[in-house]
Amino acid sequence: MSNSIKNKNVENYFDSQPESTKQALFMLRTYIYEAVPEAIEMFNYNIPAYALTKGGKRDQQIMIAGYKQHVGFYPHPSTMEKFDAELTNYKKGKGSVQFPINKPIPRGLIIKMVKYRKMLIDKSLANE
Repeated sequence: MSNSIKNKNVENYFDSQPESTKQALFMLRTYIYEAVPEAIEMFNYNIPAYALTKGGKRDQQIMIAGYKQHVGFYPHPSTMEKFDAELTNYKKGKGSVQFPINKPIPRGLIIKMVKYRKMLIDKSLANE
Protein backbone atom coordinates (compact mmCIF):
# COMPACT_ATOMS: atom_id res chain seq x y z
CA MET A 1 0.00 0.00 0.00
CA SER A 2 1.14 3.54 -0.57
CA ASN A 3 0.40 4.41 3.04
CA SER A 4 0.29 2.58 6.34
CA ILE A 5 -3.29 3.56 7.27
CA LYS A 6 -5.54 0.54 7.68
CA ASN A 7 -8.50 1.06 5.38
CA LYS A 8 -11.94 -0.28 6.18
CA ASN A 9 -13.28 -0.90 2.68
CA VAL A 10 -12.45 -0.69 -1.00
CA GLU A 11 -13.62 2.90 -1.43
CA ASN A 12 -11.50 4.07 1.55
CA TYR A 13 -8.59 2.18 0.05
CA PHE A 14 -8.98 3.78 -3.38
CA ASP A 15 -9.44 7.24 -1.84
CA SER A 16 -6.23 6.85 0.17
CA GLN A 17 -4.13 6.42 -3.00
CA PRO A 18 -2.33 9.08 -5.03
CA GLU A 19 -4.50 10.15 -7.98
CA SER A 20 -2.48 8.27 -10.64
CA THR A 21 -2.56 5.07 -8.56
CA LYS A 22 -6.27 5.48 -7.90
CA GLN A 23 -6.97 5.78 -11.63
CA ALA A 24 -4.92 2.64 -12.37
CA LEU A 25 -6.84 0.74 -9.66
CA PHE A 26 -10.15 1.92 -11.16
CA MET A 27 -8.99 0.57 -14.53
CA LEU A 28 -8.05 -2.80 -13.04
CA ARG A 29 -11.44 -3.02 -11.32
CA THR A 30 -13.22 -2.11 -14.57
CA TYR A 31 -11.31 -4.80 -16.49
CA ILE A 32 -12.05 -7.42 -13.84
CA TYR A 33 -15.77 -6.64 -14.12
CA GLU A 34 -15.56 -6.69 -17.93
CA ALA A 35 -14.17 -10.22 -17.71
CA VAL A 36 -16.48 -11.45 -14.94
CA PRO A 37 -19.46 -9.10 -14.45
CA GLU A 38 -20.74 -11.18 -11.53
CA ALA A 39 -17.47 -10.80 -9.57
CA ILE A 40 -18.07 -9.81 -5.95
CA GLU A 41 -15.99 -6.96 -4.58
CA MET A 42 -14.65 -7.45 -1.07
CA PHE A 43 -11.82 -6.25 1.12
CA ASN A 44 -9.33 -8.96 2.19
CA TYR A 45 -5.84 -8.63 3.64
CA ASN A 46 -6.36 -4.84 3.62
CA ILE A 47 -6.59 -4.71 -0.19
CA PRO A 48 -9.42 -4.93 -2.75
CA ALA A 49 -10.36 -8.46 -3.75
CA TYR A 50 -12.82 -9.81 -6.31
CA ALA A 51 -14.40 -13.21 -5.73
CA LEU A 52 -14.92 -14.84 -9.11
CA THR A 53 -17.57 -17.17 -7.71
CA LYS A 54 -20.19 -16.78 -5.00
CA GLY A 55 -18.58 -17.27 -1.59
CA GLY A 56 -15.18 -17.40 -3.28
CA LYS A 57 -12.36 -18.21 -0.89
CA ARG A 58 -8.88 -16.71 -1.19
CA ASP A 59 -7.83 -18.94 -4.10
CA GLN A 60 -11.02 -18.00 -5.94
CA GLN A 61 -10.28 -14.27 -5.79
CA ILE A 62 -8.30 -11.78 -7.80
CA MET A 63 -6.68 -9.08 -5.67
CA ILE A 64 -5.29 -5.67 -6.55
CA ALA A 65 -3.15 -3.18 -4.63
CA GLY A 66 -1.86 0.34 -5.11
CA TYR A 67 1.67 1.59 -4.67
CA LYS A 68 3.47 4.81 -5.51
CA GLN A 69 5.02 3.58 -8.78
CA HIS A 70 2.82 0.64 -9.74
CA VAL A 71 -0.34 -1.34 -9.10
CA GLY A 72 -0.19 -4.96 -8.07
CA PHE A 73 -2.40 -7.56 -9.71
CA TYR A 74 -2.72 -10.92 -7.94
CA PRO A 75 -4.53 -13.44 -10.17
CA HIS A 76 -3.11 -16.75 -8.82
CA PRO A 77 0.10 -18.67 -9.61
CA SER A 78 -1.70 -20.88 -12.17
CA THR A 79 -2.71 -17.79 -14.13
CA MET A 80 0.74 -16.25 -13.89
CA GLU A 81 2.24 -19.44 -15.27
CA LYS A 82 -0.23 -19.58 -18.19
CA PHE A 83 0.46 -15.96 -19.21
CA ASP A 84 4.18 -15.86 -18.40
CA ALA A 85 5.23 -15.19 -22.01
CA GLU A 86 2.85 -12.20 -22.24
CA LEU A 87 4.16 -10.74 -18.98
CA THR A 88 7.87 -10.60 -19.83
CA ASN A 89 7.89 -6.77 -19.79
CA TYR A 90 6.62 -6.61 -16.20
CA LYS A 91 8.03 -7.34 -12.78
CA LYS A 92 6.46 -10.60 -11.59
CA GLY A 93 6.20 -12.83 -8.57
CA LYS A 94 4.85 -16.36 -8.27
CA GLY A 95 1.24 -15.14 -8.14
CA SER A 96 1.54 -11.44 -8.93
CA VAL A 97 2.51 -8.87 -11.51
CA GLN A 98 3.31 -5.17 -11.21
CA PHE A 99 1.94 -2.72 -13.75
CA PRO A 100 3.78 0.62 -13.73
CA ILE A 101 1.62 3.68 -13.12
CA ASN A 102 3.30 5.60 -15.96
CA LYS A 103 2.29 3.08 -18.65
CA PRO A 104 -1.13 1.94 -19.90
CA ILE A 105 -2.69 -0.97 -18.02
CA PRO A 106 -2.98 -3.84 -20.56
CA ARG A 107 -6.77 -4.18 -20.77
CA GLY A 108 -6.90 -7.20 -23.10
CA LEU A 109 -4.32 -9.12 -21.10
CA ILE A 110 -6.06 -8.44 -17.78
CA ILE A 111 -9.41 -9.58 -19.20
CA LYS A 112 -7.86 -12.78 -20.62
CA MET A 113 -6.15 -13.53 -17.31
CA VAL A 114 -9.31 -13.03 -15.25
CA LYS A 115 -11.40 -15.13 -17.65
CA TYR A 116 -8.77 -17.87 -17.55
CA ARG A 117 -8.75 -17.91 -13.74
CA LYS A 118 -12.57 -18.00 -13.69
CA MET A 119 -12.54 -20.95 -16.11
CA LEU A 120 -10.14 -22.86 -13.85
CA ILE A 121 -12.29 -22.16 -10.80
CA ASP A 122 -15.47 -23.24 -12.57
CA LYS A 123 -13.76 -26.42 -13.79
CA SER A 124 -12.55 -27.21 -10.27
CA LEU A 125 -16.01 -26.61 -8.77
CA ALA A 126 -17.62 -28.83 -11.41
CA ASN A 127 -15.28 -31.67 -10.40
CA GLU A 128 -16.13 -31.49 -6.69
